[in-house]
Amino acid sequence: MLYLCCTNFEFQLSDMASINVVLRKKKRKDGTYPLAIRIIKDRKTSYVHLSIHLEENDWDAQKQRIKRSFPNSVKANNLLLQKLAEVNETYFEVEAKGERTTSASIKERVKKKNAVNGFFIIAKDYLQDLRDSGKYNRYSAERPRLNRFKEFVKVTDIPFEEITPSLLNRYQAFLRGTRNITERTVVNHLVVIRTIYNLAINSGLAQRDQYPFGRGRIIIKYPETVKVGLTEDEVKTLASLDLDEGSTEHHARNIWMFSFNLAGMRASDVLRLQWKDIHDGRLYYTMGKNDKSGSFKLPERAMQILAFYKTRFTNDFDLIFPDLSTVKNIDDDFDVQRRINQKIKELNNGLSILAEKAGISKKLTMHIARHTFGNLSGDKIPLQMLQKLYRHTSITTTIGYQKNFMFKDTDDALDSVVNF
Repeated sequence: MLYLCCTNFEFQLSDMASINVVLRKKKRKDGTYPLAIRIIKDRKTSYVHLSIHLEENDWDAQKQRIKRSFPNSVKANNLLLQKLAEVNETYFEVEAKGERTTSASIKERVKKKNAVNGFFIIAKDYLQDLRDSGKYNRYSAERPRLNRFKEFVKVTDIPFEEITPSLLNRYQAFLRGTRNITERTVVNHLVVIRTIYNLAINSGLAQRDQYPFGRGRIIIKYPETVKVGLTEDEVKTLASLDLDEGSTEHHARNIWMFSFNLAGMRASDVLRLQWKDIHDGRLYYTMGKNDKSGSFKLPERAMQILAFYKTRFTNDFDLIFPDLSTVKNIDDDFDVQRRINQKIKELNNGLSILAEKAGISKKLTMHIARHTFGNLSGDKIPLQMLQKLYRHTSITTTIGYQKNFMFKDTDDALDSVVNF
């Protein structure tokens, strides 16, 4: 039976459950101790921590009250009573539904009730998680996308139930009308909203039946993009350019050529390579994008590039290429990704200069090395082998990627009709 003693703050819920306020024995740096609501159920204990910290002599343990010596003691005691009532109410809500109650489940229910479930509150935690896990590229891309959504809604926060299909349709129109962006960019803005909405649903902070995405609502579909690689003659022209050794353009060409000769190895993976990754003429590495491991036989052109850097560059991190040598900690993924992002921009600037010198009209970037390998492989290599070379998790991804470069059947079909 429930009772509240007039001299202390304690709820006795039943013979097997009780709730009271305690001063935890975990001293803080400022010499105070945190107050918490202690939940005991079936001899199991959980704590709901409050935002009140006291010196030991400001707490009356027998009466379970904050003493008058504490500033605003009356207000603080009223807050304690309110929080106790919330926990008590939560307990009876669970009991009334016939659900199994534990001290931990009561604590989690209370936390969810008190959680601020606005979209941008969850988004802030999401961004922090990306930062803490070292995912600089996603963090730097998705933070401005969330800022644009905040710019659109014109409020500090917005409840999840107000993010409706109608609102998202207006948001897409806003993006197209205020910025010169592609449809792919519009989709990327929607994807981050969907990701955070799903996180809120999984945490019990948003309702599945109010979900604005899916059939009959907002359908997210990535538009197809055209992938263009260099031709064999263009690669030869690029390789034959007379460049000053050690110049920005010379280094950019070396990194691009190394990537191309390793099936379009991603630039972020190239810049991370260490000498310990090479054994017996083979390169062993794990792709950063999907953690797939494997090895390549090093082609002669790649070996020549390695020999150039072996004699001209040393560093504390055993890196093959010099681009990340200035990072303070090679194990700091966030800082390393940030540095990689900066270096790829520098490499792409150098490649733009090279394209002009080589008379190449196509946009030349580090990623075009991957497209170029795809373009030159065409129909020559079985898809299953290309999947291994690209390190794709699914053969479907390989098929979708390679269809940009497999022209023979369609070219022959067209010629069979129009060449007469």
